[in-house]
Amino acid sequence: MKILGLDPGLAHTGYAVIKKENNEIEVIDYGCIETKAGKKIEKRLSNIFKELNKIINKYNPDKMAAENLYFCKNVTSAFKVGQAKGIINLAAAKKDIAIFEYTPLQIKQAITGYGKAGKRQVQKMLKNILKLNKLPQPDHASDALAVAYCCASTKEYLK
Repeated sequence: MKILGLDPGLAHTGYAVIKKENNEIEVIDYGCIETKAGKKIEKRLSNIFKELNKIINKYNPDKMAAENLYFCKNVTSAFKVGQAKGIINLAAAKKDIAIFEYTPLQIKQAITGYGKAGKRQVQKMLKNILKLNKLPQPDHASDALAVAYCCASTKEYLK
């Protein structure tokens, strides 16, 4: 079973592809889809959609998982992240791929056992759990890897 994990954002949308087989998890790929500030938002969203579809077509995931939006002090940033999240949902729907959503608390709990763990702690645990040679970077890609792992380790995944 292949899972595509996503950390939505307008400037950086992190992605990670993992494969779960017989309770073993293999990291296939991870990185970021980047868009340039200063470009019109519709161009940036279109770029995210195109790049996300390339990833979906390349890896053919069985499931997708994304970090769910949570309370944000900056409303403008929240709207931009929400638009990127909409693009992710659209890409999943167009390919008829089930998408699961997890809060940051759920993701951190799945990785570290503590819902308020720091980013560095999550990265260190991912390195150990997934047998990576180094800490996963950049941060958005690391977050996407955490989302994918969370999906692979929850009962919801089996549906």
